[in-house]
Amino acid sequence: MNLEIDIIDEVEALTEEQIIEIEKLLQFAAKKEGIEQDCEVSITFVSNERIHEINREYRDKDRPTDVISFALEELGEGEIEVIGLEMPRVLGDIIISISKAKEQAEEYNHSFMRELGFLAVHGFLHLLGYDHETEAEEKVMFNRQKEILDEYGLTR
Repeated sequence: MNLEIDIIDEVEALTEEQIIEIEKLLQFAAKKEGIEQDCEVSITFVSNERIHEINREYRDKDRPTDVISFALEELGEGEIEVIGLEMPRVLGDIIISISKAKEQAEEYNHSFMRELGFLAVHGFLHLLGYDHETEAEEKVMFNRQKEILDEYGLTR
């Protein structure tokens, strides 16, 4: 299994070490989730203003948020599935607000790295089909996030 991760830091706020840590965490999460084939995911770190624009445009919510995921794997009507080519499975895009991550790390009294890791895993699980629209779904998703972060060693 190989998870190809494309990280874009639009606000140039992360250190090389932080970027490497996020990559390692997502590789770990992919392994825990049983991702066996080659896959791609992108993570973009943005400002509050940028995530606000994205949230308004794509989700019709006129406010900044901490993380947004866009799953690219769902085939809709009229889309063509390519068969026979050895291409990686494209999971989608994760967009994280650096400002929100910093605010929430302070609010929840844990490290910035813990919050970044939480948001990255949260977004990644959304790409894999997890959701939290109902209480039951929320329990499953949040328990899985906690298990992955705890096993990886990125605890509160």
